[in-house]
Amino acid sequence: MHTLLANSFFPVFAIAVFVAIVLFVEGLYLIWNSHHGPEAKRIELRLRALSASSDSTEHTAVLKNRMLSNIPAIEKLLFSIPRIHQLDRFILQSGLEWTVAMLLLTSLMMGAVFYTALLFTAVSLSFRLAITLAATLMPWAYVQWRRNKRLHKIEQQLPDTLDLISRALRAGHALPSGLKMAGNEMFDPIAREFRITHDEINFGVSMQQALTNFGERVPITDVRYFIVAVLIQREAGGNLAEILDNLSKLIRNRLKFHARIKVLTTEGRMSAWVLGIMPFGLAGLLNYANHDFISVLWTDPAGIKISNVVLGLMAMGAIWLYKLLQIRA
Repeated sequence: MHTLLANSFFPVFAIAVFVAIVLFVEGLYLIWNSHHGPEAKRIELRLRALSASSDSTEHTAVLKNRMLSNIPAIEKLLFSIPRIHQLDRFILQSGLEWTVAMLLLTSLMMGAVFYTALLFTAVSLSFRLAITLAATLMPWAYVQWRRNKRLHKIEQQLPDTLDLISRALRAGHALPSGLKMAGNEMFDPIAREFRITHDEINFGVSMQQALTNFGERVPITDVRYFIVAVLIQREAGGNLAEILDNLSKLIRNRLKFHARIKVLTTEGRMSAWVLGIMPFGLAGLLNYANHDFISVLWTDPAGIKISNVVLGLMAMGAIWLYKLLQIRA
């Protein structure tokens, strides 16, 4: 009898333990997903976009208190810095999931690592400081590169997005519905910006303020044209669908013109790169072939003065060539 009860109790106990383990693992997953899952990250990105705007109305004031650091002391210090939200907006425009504290800490760590590594070399103090400064600015340059790349992609997506909103208006939808359709139908990164704008309107922010925040998050001239067109149409009336169609054609023609300019200036840009790199390449070859001959430029006082003058003139020439090749339309 006892053997029969023991034999029937063990499977029930094993099943109960298995169910308990499954429920425990599922509970851990739900806790993790609520803080680090895709939906939580999407909500965090939208709140970051709202916090980076300059809207100070009571509807969005509660959303602007985003944490700039996970450490309370550092966060308090960062909030005491003037215009810290502009730096947060700069990071937000790059599309990176960094915080202000992460950017500043990465810069300091890069500078400290390079400075410590150069202590074991025989380079001069000025060269060591220059390399350290360049290493400190590398994270900022990376954020700037990502920001320019993301804004350029948004500029390329804008004409198709305006066409989509125009078709939605012709189909009888209101402008907020058109913004929502653009956020759902288009691809990121422009879809995310339109979703944020639609969310702001749902939170109670006025259309004018929501579009103004959109222009601050995406500082592109074409986006400002779209915002001004919408705001003027709401004040003076008119066919917004036709306005958006004309604006879309104008942006496409301008992008085509810029692409044509880029093709026509390819030879000039290549010449600028060759003229800029050639002196350093020749100096490297001479240093390898005849070190005593070329080393006079950085060992002799007169050679150092000549090198400084030549580098200054090269920098001025590079800036001049850059200005010549920058054609704004």
